Amino acid sequence: MQSARTSIVAGLALMGVGLLWLLDVLGVLAGAAVIPPLIFAAVGVAFAVLFVRDQVFWWAAIPGSVFLGLAATILASQAGAGGRAGAFLFVLMAAGFAAVFLRVPGFWWALIPCGVMLTLAVVVALPAGLPDATTAAVFFLGLAVTFAVLALVPVHGEPESGASPTAAGGTPVRMRWPLAPAAVLGVLGILFLVQAAAVLVPSAVVVPAVVILAGVALLAYAVRAHRHGGNRRHGT
Repeated sequence: MQSARTSIVAGLALMGVGLLWLLDVLGVLAGAAVIPPLIFAAVGVAFAVLFVRDQVFWWAAIPGSVFLGLAATILASQAGAGGRAGAFLFVLMAAGFAAVFLRVPGFWWALIPCGVMLTLAVVVALPAGLPDATTAAVFFLGLAVTFAVLALVPVHGEPESGASPTAAGGTPVRMRWPLAPAAVLGVLGILFLVQAAAVLVPSAVVVPAVVILAGVALLAYAVRAHRHGGNRRHGT
């Protein structure tokens, strides 16, 4: 019964897409610029309905988000958003992968492309004219945050073979391996950030700032060492 309803929705969506396409080809519709986004939106909605209908169709969130993102990107570009219109595509794709994780908690891998898409959305939305080092810093720091979040979020084991995709196995645990790529990517992001700051900030300001940060680090280390020594004396 449920599969029949899904077929009906998908069939109506395809009929609507075909009708709009035919009217565009025949020149019946004026303002044909809105036809492509309408077609993409119709296909995206069809996949979204499929995703909502049954948890088995978790995969439908991915193509659905792509088609909805294409529709939003085209409309934003026509509205004058320029090169930043592509951010809508990446944001909606991120939402699609997030929906996969929320539907099937065992599919923790969906958080990685979700974070990557959000990072690309931020990169695309950056103001024009920024140094390349700034863009690289944002990209690598965004990826570092993605893996850091993956390490913090309790995840379930992936469903066993032959089981329902929603049957997450085991007790939720926090994975530690994402901390390694998060650290590497974070260091790369900081290096590019320092390089970008050297371009944007006069060199006469950079040296005193580094000295101040070094002093703060030494003070923090001294306070921590003092507390640690006090705890040892008190046997704690």
